[in-house]
Amino acid sequence: MKIINRFADRFSKIQPLPVGTHHLQAMQDERPYRLHLRLHADGSGILILNASTILQLNPTAAEYAYHFIKGTEPNEAAKQISARYRISKGMAREDFNDFADRIQTLISTSDLDPVSFLDFDLAQPHSADLTAPLRLDCALTYRLPENTQAEYAPAKRVERELSTAEWKSILDKAWRAGIPHITFTGGEATLRDDLPDLIARAEQNGQVCGLLTDGSRLSDKNYVEHLLQTGLDHILFMVQPENERSWEALETIMPLDIFVTVHLTLNHGNVAQAVDALKRLAQLDVQSLSLSISDDSLLDAHGSLRDQAAELGLALKFDLPVPYSAHNPVALETQEDGIPDGAGRAWLYVEPDGDVLPAQGMADQVLGNFLKEEWSTIHSKTYPVRS
Repeated sequence: MKIINRFADRFSKIQPLPVGTHHLQAMQDERPYRLHLRLHADGSGILILNASTILQLNPTAAEYAYHFIKGTEPNEAAKQISARYRISKGMAREDFNDFADRIQTLISTSDLDPVSFLDFDLAQPHSADLTAPLRLDCALTYRLPENTQAEYAPAKRVERELSTAEWKSILDKAWRAGIPHITFTGGEATLRDDLPDLIARAEQNGQVCGLLTDGSRLSDKNYVEHLLQTGLDHILFMVQPENERSWEALETIMPLDIFVTVHLTLNHGNVAQAVDALKRLAQLDVQSLSLSISDDSLLDAHGSLRDQAAELGLALKFDLPVPYSAHNPVALETQEDGIPDGAGRAWLYVEPDGDVLPAQGMADQVLGNFLKEEWSTIHSKTYPVRS
């Protein structure tokens, strides 16, 4: 979900490269890697590295990625780019080599943030005219762990949960539609015994795969490592500061080879201890934090906590889904009408029965059923999503 904008204004408009998907499997430092490049009609593209990181590319960067995947020699790439973009061969070769160096660095770096890497310039994903959403949030179940208040998940909205085969068909359809990023949420997604199989299917397709969880099963290191081995790329961990088992689970996953964002929902029960919780997160080497509030009366506390997080080196992340098990909190990156800016454009939300919503909680705007309807039918209803 990053856009390389360094070259955006340097070139005049040109005829884009042919639309299509290009794939590379190769070795670097005796480690295998794979790249998927999807080129769009306007010349822009999406580059997926090892099914774990996504870069959204402007047309110039997409051409550099195309030559990188095709193995074009730098001088030949510079020659073609120079001719197409009317710049000097020297500048084209310098920019191409710089792009290749950055991609090679990403390939060799572990624990990559699927949303932010190196110093590529960030652009809001919903600011672009996307041909397909960048992320599909799949609520596998609305079931919750024991001792969780059932009203926090809208279980009455769905009559059944999709089977393993049905969810796999949705993942495949999403991949064919050009959706590169899947997150499994709920309810509590780890209550589904087939979660490893679904992660493996996303990995097989080449999709980046994340898990949103309250961590109730993640204190079992063997279980977590199994998820990683099947292809899980990142975790959004819903920390419960008052629950010591939640901290035990976080202590288990932080040393592992996976990127972790911790989500904290501020409420009147934990706001007094929130600063101490942030300090404990920093001690565990957590570097990515998502914050929300249970109601608007905590806005001032949220602002103060954001400042404290910055002082502790915790990077704040937005536009991330939050399971209903987090009390369906108020998201602070929303617009005045309470609808997230990228809902229905940068991401979609699939309920346990396959119904598609622009985002969690927008049950009055069902766009169709991902299992029963063609993607083109659903996609035609996403612009706009507001009534």
